[in-house]
Amino acid sequence: MNNQWNKFIYKLWSPFYDKIFNSSIFLTTRKKIFKDLSFSNHEKVLFVGVGTGVDLELINHTNLNITAIDISPDMLEKAKQKFGNKYITFLEMDAQQLSFEDGTFDYVIASLVLSVVPNPKICLNEILRVVKNNGEIIIFDKFSRRNTMFKKIVRPLIRLLGTDIGINFEELALANSHPLNIIEDQDVMFQGMYRKIIVSK
Repeated sequence: MNNQWNKFIYKLWSPFYDKIFNSSIFLTTRKKIFKDLSFSNHEKVLFVGVGTGVDLELINHTNLNITAIDISPDMLEKAKQKFGNKYITFLEMDAQQLSFEDGTFDYVIASLVLSVVPNPKICLNEILRVVKNNGEIIIFDKFSRRNTMFKKIVRPLIRLLGTDIGINFEELALANSHPLNIIEDQDVMFQGMYRKIIVSK
């Protein structure tokens, strides 16, 4: 995967992305992830890889300073159509090269983005860079605890669809240049294939 391919493939995904990832088990899981999150007034929240804005539908935007980024202009346009710009700043941006200063955000939400970007190690490093000390990162994504022969065979084909089924979070964490404090690590879907991970710096 590379950025140009991701822009192309998510241009194709954008018309019906919500029908899959904002319905059924995905919507139920997202609701569970966000129901226990409590933001304080005026906190700065970054949504990395916001896509069509499905996570934005699950929080109260009032009195929050929200920035939402995505590399796909087509996906970002879908999110803008839902919410406009009243409470949210939408930016087309590469999650591997965030144009924010160190320690900008109180929270970073990263749903289904580490498994999509070409280099998840760089992406996680950038997310940790822009979150404040003692700030929190909420991750919802698919991670592989072990690579079976079947997974090794189909992984290149799945990557053509714009996602990677072979990312190991523990390896990402160890390879990162910032210290990680894992607050929560919970299997949430498909027998542990999808996990909710909350990290602080």
